[in-house]
Amino acid sequence: MAGVNSLLLRTVVITGVVIGVLNIVFAGLEYGFDGLPLWFYLSQLLLIPAMLIPMRMFAQAAVTPEFLRRASLYALGWAVPYAIYKFAADALSPAFSPAFSLASYLGTVALFALIFSAIRRPK
Repeated sequence: MAGVNSLLLRTVVITGVVIGVLNIVFAGLEYGFDGLPLWFYLSQLLLIPAMLIPMRMFAQAAVTPEFLRRASLYALGWAVPYAIYKFAADALSPAFSPAFSLASYLGTVALFALIFSAIRRPK
């Protein structure tokens, strides 16, 4: 991975692992750890490489002065890791609705983007 320093790589791995473990814990508490399928555990491993996107997007967003452009960078940063987190957990539910899950995902990503963009303005 050219251009990735060791601190960034460490942050990506730690963040991906922490989010994956939290998703496993929350799903395990809700559905029982013995009831979680193997694909669910394996899908959490996707969070590690998926965290490369937000680390780069968030750094770029932090120096972007225009609100909508900054919000779109935050939305792009949240898009992939939150999709893995959200859809893997939602698919476990017997009442899984792809349309509702997608709508909830899009709304949450937009909300995160607007909140982060408002809070994290460049100086």
